[in-house]
Amino acid sequence: MCGRMTMTYHEATLLAEELGVPVEELDRAEFRPRYNIAPTDPHYILRIRDEGRELVAARWGLVNSWAKDASMAARQINARAETLAARPAFREAYQKRRCVVPADGFYEWTGPKSDRQPFWFHRPDGRLLLMAGLYESWQPKPGEWQRTFTIVTTTANELMAPFHDRMPVVLDEEQASRWMFKTTPPETLHRLMEPPPARALIATAVSKRVNSVANDDPSVMTPDPVAPRLL
Repeated sequence: MCGRMTMTYHEATLLAEELGVPVEELDRAEFRPRYNIAPTDPHYILRIRDEGRELVAARWGLVNSWAKDASMAARQINARAETLAARPAFREAYQKRRCVVPADGFYEWTGPKSDRQPFWFHRPDGRLLLMAGLYESWQPKPGEWQRTFTIVTTTANELMAPFHDRMPVVLDEEQASRWMFKTTPPETLHRLMEPPPARALIATAVSKRVNSVANDDPSVMTPDPVAPRLL
């Protein structure tokens, strides 16, 4: 499961360099760090275009091209790896429109519903997470196209299991390229969707302010010293 994520980079240039795309592809006037990205929010996806990488804007929550409205977007923020090839909502995108969703972390929660404690999952070195995704475009009205995406999830690894039975498919640089190439064979795609090693991520307890999507500022990521410790 992945229901919130972060992109806290302050410089568009740094993001572009790490993803291997021209910085001109980013609207630097619109670019800003995000600390609490929620479903249906705008974000970026990385895809292969004419043999090169392209970073484009998209909204989180896949809306199929045949959809009459965006009512399914919030229900299609994630797509289960095991059923991509079979589910009509994701089948064609899995075949033709695989992408990478860059972020520098995502949130998951633990504890009772009355007192949920958020944890921020991120790379030990602070660099980007490259999450497997799919994208689609649909028409909110005639002549107007909107790009949307979903994050592919797999079974939880040892780190994630105490929080949730699902987690995003996290790829390294080479795997990300293979995921995006249209000619990658199905058997390779299946291997790419296996859970990452537990050491690939660390979990940091953060402020409960992140529980509200209205809070999108650095304070939501303040480490919580009284949160329960991970075993």
